[in-house]
Amino acid sequence: IEKVADSNLAVLITGETGTGKEVFANAVHQLSNRRYGNFIKVNCAAIPKDLLESELFGYNEGAFSGASKGGKVGKFEQANNGTILLDEIGELPLPLQSKLLRILQEQEIERIGGVKPVSLDVRIICCTNQNIEQMISEGKFRQDLYYRI
Repeated sequence: IEKVADSNLAVLITGETGTGKEVFANAVHQLSNRRYGNFIKVNCAAIPKDLLESELFGYNEGAFSGASKGGKVGKFEQANNGTILLDEIGELPLPLQSKLLRILQEQEIERIGGVKPVSLDVRIICCTNQNIEQMISEGKFRQDLYYRI
């Protein structure tokens, strides 16, 4: 754990349900130089797919009907200078996988309805109980994202 915690690289933790993936992720955060930053947990399977993008990336005022006045800060911005745990990453829809890949490459996000990117310094830890390699062969998970995390 300490070896992984010392780096700022993204981490993919795989294992069956109940094997302590979240505990491992929290330990990585607590042993890292980001331990004083937020540890934000997001279960990608628990949030409806049509709300997941706004939860993760936030939105600007007027981005869509029903958007809160003043907009909303997303989970990635909440995790800035800390760690975000994306649990059940295999449930992330392909279009959002593209956005996650961009975050890993550019260290920035764009809010829904936003016109300029927001720079971030966030460590990404992903967990899944699914066979990601099989999902890649079935076209359900991006191969480039898999190799990046």
